Amino acid sequence: MTEAVYNVLFLCTGNSTRSIIAEAIMNRIGQGKFKAVSAGSSPMGQVNPRAIELLKNLNFDTAFARSKSWSEFSGPDAPELDFVFTVCDNAAGEVCPIWPGQPMTAHWGVPDPSNAAGTEAEINLAYMDTYRMLNNRISIFCSLPLARLDRLSLQKHLDDIGLQKDKVKS
Repeated sequence: MTEAVYNVLFLCTGNSTRSIIAEAIMNRIGQGKFKAVSAGSSPMGQVNPRAIELLKNLNFDTAFARSKSWSEFSGPDAPELDFVFTVCDNAAGEVCPIWPGQPMTAHWGVPDPSNAAGTEAEINLAYMDTYRMLNNRISIFCSLPLARLDRLSLQKHLDDIGLQKDKVKS
């Protein structure tokens, strides 16, 4: 007997950095249990080169990475989604399409590292912080006993993950 694979969509306005990083993390951590994709309401059309560099430095295959519109996942031919997570505040405030499958949703906003300024080291730290925050949230999510949680309890967990305070590990 095989376990169901849950479809997860990560949304960010431009689909160039945060949602791409989240997609990569989920497909690594949740391999076999989750299948992640990402999209944007106003896609940039290209993935941020620093996001690609970060993922490559962390041994991710980046062949999947492309900036795409959320319309790819909202039509009648789109795959049914189980979860939709917004990872930027702008996308969380937008009116989203009707997603196939009536997925559970939550906002897991993290700062946009592409807005970071300063030295190369400071900018790289901003990207690593974004990765760390998303990795922590996705790890918590992947460890939830989904089959044993009713919809209301699961929604509370999803919301709590988005509200967690991301602390730097020492």
